[in-house]
Amino acid sequence: MDGLGHRLRASLRLKRRRGGSRQDNLREAAKEPERAPEHCLSTFAGGQHFFEYLFVVSLKKKSSGHDYEPTITYQFPKRENLLRGQQEEEERLLSAIPLFCFPDGNEWAPLTEYPRETFSFVLTNVDGSRKIGYCRRLLPAGRGPRLPKVYCIISCIGCFGLFSKILDEVEKRHQISVAVIYPFMQGLREAAFPAPGKTVTLKSFIPDSGTEFISLTRPLDSHLEHVDFRSLLRCLRFEQILQIFASAVLERRIIFLAEDLSTLSQCIHAAAALLYPFSWAHTYIPVVPESLLDTVCCPTPFMVGVQMRFQQQVMDSPMEEVLLVNLCEGTFLMSVGDEKDILPPKLQDDILESLGQGINEFETSEQLNEHVSGPFVQFFVKTVGHYASYIKREANGQGRFQERAFYKALTSKTNRRFVKKFVKTQLFSLFIQEAEKSKHPPAGYFQQKILEYEEQKKQKKSREKTVK
Repeated sequence: MDGLGHRLRASLRLKRRRGGSRQDNLREAAKEPERAPEHCLSTFAGGQHFFEYLFVVSLKKKSSGHDYEPTITYQFPKRENLLRGQQEEEERLLSAIPLFCFPDGNEWAPLTEYPRETFSFVLTNVDGSRKIGYCRRLLPAGRGPRLPKVYCIISCIGCFGLFSKILDEVEKRHQISVAVIYPFMQGLREAAFPAPGKTVTLKSFIPDSGTEFISLTRPLDSHLEHVDFRSLLRCLRFEQILQIFASAVLERRIIFLAEDLSTLSQCIHAAAALLYPFSWAHTYIPVVPESLLDTVCCPTPFMVGVQMRFQQQVMDSPMEEVLLVNLCEGTFLMSVGDEKDILPPKLQDDILESLGQGINEFETSEQLNEHVSGPFVQFFVKTVGHYASYIKREANGQGRFQERAFYKALTSKTNRRFVKKFVKTQLFSLFIQEAEKSKHPPAGYFQQKILEYEEQKKQKKSREKTVK
């Protein structure tokens, strides 16, 4: 992501603290993250390890009462001889995983049918480093009523499509035997994460099936590899997506409601991805666990997902101005009221026109992602793409951003009015702080689009001179 921010901010900070109950730690962890060095999800050029852990989380009946408690029943690899600090970090991780694998509470009953769900969560440590939990929740093989379990892969790499395929392979092996998972995951752990557009092939043996070759390909355009816009487009109209984007740009409070974890997870990741090249720097919880529902009462900005079963609880909470999005019905249950007026009208029309062109003609999710993301990237190119020209360098190389000259350079009054507000956000501040440190604009996707736009303006001026 051009090194200027990551698309998915922390859903949970693994605090460096000792003592206190698990509930206290989680409540503290859900607070707004402190400003920390940005380690972006999509800057992995290749060569990293695929994952840190694989967990299986199952529901175990509590000793008292009828409730169930999520518990880690399988872990790979098992870590031994850890240093004290490493051991404490692992303990914090192990205490958080079950809650985020079963965020919908402890009231379960054995089932004969349950739709498979794939979702994710993000854990952020105090130093800004992140771990992503890729989850597959389903009923295990068998007959009669049984409880769902979750396969959860923990990785520092953001590439949801690729890890969904890995979860398919884990699930297939787990139906045979837990022991069959080990050689596959060991081979994956030893393989290097591929560079954008490259493929890694794993050799794996399955009893009664023989040797299989599994190819895992990373998308060529890595800035969108962690997102899939299809769920967001199924749930909402373009105009609604634009209003959510406008609210996020001004760092407001946004709550998404949906029945299933997959929809919540995919839609909130997609909404955050629209902010590229900027990163959401506030509370971010794709699926809020029941025990942390009071997050919606926070006075600070947040972007969270809540299951529909908790809708009334949310509606009864003392919330300040918030955009409450019902993904099941495709409606706004609550709003500030000015969402349609935040962005410059001409640029809103440009986005809507671009989104509507050939939306049903794309064969792959990568093509659709590029089509949806493109107009929003272009919005930032037109409004703040000239930022590098207004960073003045001192003798020591440190940059100083000339804010007033920057927004006054815009000829459109509506664009200037919007940018004057946007430069006050943490989204923009973090972006500019990184730019001030760098002596040269980053050679990434956003910079490429800025250069293309500037070239188009030059050609347009040249044509106009020729006509005169």
